[in-house]
Amino acid sequence: MKRHELIEMGIPYGPALDLAGRFLAEYALRNKDRYGMRAAIAEVAEQPEKFLDDATRGDLAKAIMDADFKPRENPAPWKQWGTGLEEEAVGQMRKACDVPVAVQGALMPDAHVGYGLPIGGVLGTENAVIPYAVGVDIACRMKMTALDIPLSHLDDKQERLIQAIERETQFGIGAKFRQKRPHDVMDRDWTVSPVTKRMKDKAWSQLGTSGSGNHFVEFGVFTLHEELQGRPPGQYLALLSHSGSRGTGANVCSHYSKIAKQTHPHLPKELANLAWLDLDTEDGQEYWNAMNLMGHYASANHALIHQYIARNLKAEVLIDLENHHNFAWKETHEVNGEMK
Repeated sequence: MKRHELIEMGIPYGPALDLAGRFLAEYALRNKDRYGMRAAIAEVAEQPEKFLDDATRGDLAKAIMDADFKPRENPAPWKQWGTGLEEEAVGQMRKACDVPVAVQGALMPDAHVGYGLPIGGVLGTENAVIPYAVGVDIACRMKMTALDIPLSHLDDKQERLIQAIERETQFGIGAKFRQKRPHDVMDRDWTVSPVTKRMKDKAWSQLGTSGSGNHFVEFGVFTLHEELQGRPPGQYLALLSHSGSRGTGANVCSHYSKIAKQTHPHLPKELANLAWLDLDTEDGQEYWNAMNLMGHYASANHALIHQYIARNLKAEVLIDLENHHNFAWKETHEVNGEMK
């Protein structure tokens, strides 16, 4: 039997998985009954408490029971900004701080109910990453460029602006370009994960597209109150975009979330989406590298949208701003025992 089969049967990742492999090896030496071998493992996975005194499976049974979810003795500390937040979102934050790898949490004023971790919730973990908490659209971001185009164009050249958007990006699920757009992000190592390796061609065809849902590209007025990037205060015509890592990012999330859940099958239902990957494991490193690659990819996605639209309009970029979410960082946020 393969490791993934054992995990699917309910053998938790870690010592129990190693002991299950050892038991199978010894079982195979004694007989060749494949069905009996599977049944012997399944019995322990389903009711480990019955096999604690078993001569051959006792250690495995104990390891399975030790792997059962045990909330922290004291929840990880967390801080809330804002009042009147959805009670269910606040409850999700409280529960997230029971996850064994949780260190600190924070809840933003715009928080609302999410899938495991509330949207607008931040969870610091110790040497671990939670794929589903990072999110499906890895490295989703917003980018704004202020252009040297008169504000009057928002009214008297509106159709021209719309035309530039429609010609230089694509919208919708599966949106892609027939002619791939060049960017050095495609020269990075896409073999860091079997998912990114498999989806490289699709990712390239979607580079510069905007997807669906709440993703958009639009023009508007940007008011600058103090000097920025060498530009004086004033009003500028600006292009704003919101999108992420497209189908490849979604597949990275789906693949590693499934592995994380298989690794921690004993998490209670309300915390199942907060299953984590240890960063010192192969799966954890694969996800971490794939997530960071998706960060570069999403940034390139926006760069091409803005570059091609500005070129279409024969405009110069005056100010360039960008920030991303749906991501995990290695950081320290505690000084002298106090949350900062």
